Amino acid sequence: MSSSTQQAQPARATSVPALAAERPVVWPKRTVRTLANGLQVVLAESRAFPKITAHLYFRGGNAAVALQNPGLAEMTSAVVRTGTASRTSRQIEEDLRRIGAGLGTHAGADSSSISAAGLAEFSAELLELIADLARNATFPQEEFDREQRQRYEELKIERTTPGFLAGERLRRVLFGAHPYAIVAPTLEQVEAYTRDQLVEFYKRYYTPADALLIVVGDFSAATMLEQVEKIFSGWSAPKPEAQKSAGPPRATGRRIYLVDRPGTVQTQVLVGNLALTRRDPDWYRTVLANSIYGGAFHSRLVMNIREQKGYTYSPRSSLNALREHGYFSVSAAVRNDVAAATLTEIFYEMDRMRSLPVSAEELESARNYLAGVFSLGVATQDGLVGQLSVVYLDRLPEDYLETYRQRISALSAEDVLVAARRHFDSANAQIVMVGDRAQVGEQAALFGEVTAFDAQGNLIR
Repeated sequence: MSSSTQQAQPARATSVPALAAERPVVWPKRTVRTLANGLQVVLAESRAFPKITAHLYFRGGNAAVALQNPGLAEMTSAVVRTGTASRTSRQIEEDLRRIGAGLGTHAGADSSSISAAGLAEFSAELLELIADLARNATFPQEEFDREQRQRYEELKIERTTPGFLAGERLRRVLFGAHPYAIVAPTLEQVEAYTRDQLVEFYKRYYTPADALLIVVGDFSAATMLEQVEKIFSGWSAPKPEAQKSAGPPRATGRRIYLVDRPGTVQTQVLVGNLALTRRDPDWYRTVLANSIYGGAFHSRLVMNIREQKGYTYSPRSSLNALREHGYFSVSAAVRNDVAAATLTEIFYEMDRMRSLPVSAEELESARNYLAGVFSLGVATQDGLVGQLSVVYLDRLPEDYLETYRQRISALSAEDVLVAARRHFDSANAQIVMVGDRAQVGEQAALFGEVTAFDAQGNLIR
């Protein structure tokens, strides 16, 4: 076809189109009640799908018994679902299949939970199952034995994983005598678990007086509240006694903790310092500062040591908010020969955040990113339950979720600078390296005094 008969082609866009206006989050109607037995109930009506998701949380987790029996809350949560006074493990699974539902149990540092999700028409059955497990679990010996063997084998695998070893060591360094210092038991401690220990933990911490029930889904709050009261109001047990814990130590100067794994070609680097919890007035500004530093895929840390230097695929920084204390951490898995260079860039970017205001472009990008991630995080029932649990377990203000995006959007470059100076403690950061001591020991010594351990946590001279 000749050029004279060709139709003119539209010009290609040469610029990125402007972002559309931020869509408001439509929050479901929320109802909050506390039953006579102390159980706090949060109901959120979400009618998009004929489904409900329910989580029952207990404010007792691994930290509650970490100094006596590390990991016991996690073990309890695994066995609690395996039988009650009226249902065997097989009957529980058959009940779930009959109504097409899912069941989950979990334990973290500060809480344990039982959850179920399924069609809204079976809401009563789901809540009754949760209540049965919370009140009448029997911890069958054969189920305990099976879970104990499985946890032993899982722990053996974890102790060959650099990320696990680095995280375990950093928590010990940052939290000292506080229960948060212990994230996992030893193999010997797992072998020493007894069924009676699980029963004791269950009786002490699985109580309504310190529990939170969140239900999200397709229901009328009034009708759901009637179901909840009918199923849970007859349950009573005392609130666990509050425990006092030693405060974490305050580090002075950088120190390096090297976990030796001979023969490895990569080094796991983990840098951290004590920081803050969600109840701290600095929380929002520090979330934004972390996003710019290393908490997002387009962050400074990623652009530096991934895109420019090619040291690693996925460096990352995180704010880790536990109930009593929080900490800031930076992680990267790198080739042995660039371990020191990676640490240099981690501290360079940290000090840059502490020294100079971020650009207007970085600020706007990070604010948009956080707003978008937050919106996605509450778009599902599971996501909404998770966000609501943060509010009520940590006892945050009632409008925490509703005002989150506005608070982030109102932050300035000065706010970011203040947060970085307060909570990115470059001068006193603690450094963990998991790798071949023969290959990276001299590099580690460039950053401070080195203390070495084996994979089981034993000191190496």
